[in-house]
Amino acid sequence: MDTIPTEGFDVALTLTDTLDHLPASKRRELALVLEIIFAEVEQFRAAKQSAKRANSQVFKVILYGSYSRGDWVEDRLSGYRSDYDILIVVNSENFAQEQELWLSLEERFLQEQIAHRIETPVIPIVHSLHDINDQLSRGRPFFVDIARDGKVLYEVKGHPLVQPKPLTKEEAKAEAQKNFERWYSQASQFLETAEDQMSRGWLTMAAFNLHQSCESYYHCILLTFTLYSPKSHRIKVLRSKAEDLDKRLVEAWPRDNRIARRRFELLSRAYVEARYSPNYEISAEDLAWLVERVKVLQEVVSVICRERLP
Repeated sequence: MDTIPTEGFDVALTLTDTLDHLPASKRRELALVLEIIFAEVEQFRAAKQSAKRANSQVFKVILYGSYSRGDWVEDRLSGYRSDYDILIVVNSENFAQEQELWLSLEERFLQEQIAHRIETPVIPIVHSLHDINDQLSRGRPFFVDIARDGKVLYEVKGHPLVQPKPLTKEEAKAEAQKNFERWYSQASQFLETAEDQMSRGWLTMAAFNLHQSCESYYHCILLTFTLYSPKSHRIKVLRSKAEDLDKRLVEAWPRDNRIARRRFELLSRAYVEARYSPNYEISAEDLAWLVERVKVLQEVVSVICRERLP
């Protein structure tokens, strides 16, 4: 493939010591991940005339989650595999909110996976350094864990993460309890609405509300465990992050056959297409299967969260 421009750092050397717990094939994939991030950022900056956008900068790229810890999973029998969880730390909140760029980056990673140039799915999240340091100063476990266990793949010197300020157990538990009560109730209401709409034959709107139910169950477990959930409606992203917390969640969505994967994709598309696209269609059979899987998710989330909040 064509050479991908970088910002003057030797990717291979950068990753040699940082990722010595990973196989060489994984280090090569992550080197390509880094190159793609900077290629997309440079292309975005070059296409924009605004001085503010031209000065946008990536301060750090951090690998976190299972590939950082060394407990990743690749189960060929079930089809489940861990993702590369990537935190991109940028210099401003405006840059973090450049959805055009970050959606383009996600699409690029998907294309690389389809082309088998990167075999492992890549899930990037983007936050400003100020936002992350604010989260750390408030003891948010998600960011505290990244600061402690994450592997820095790239960084600009002089922009450190602050020392985390841990929450007390009482503070963390009280906030987690509120999150669970709010999001579990909301998710269950969406599920009931979807079932009612399905009984009336309103299949596309049932699919939309079922997506909202699934999304809310994932926000529920993420916020209960870590007090953080990405501001995303992409249930594939949320699913990945939730399953990294507890592998029992994997059972909600079979991946070992094409029909199951197609149906999950139908649900993923429903957030936008069920409302806005005249071409979105879903059968009663597909919808009934999806409802049963979301009910499995509902039960597993209940069990896991209640264990967390005795």
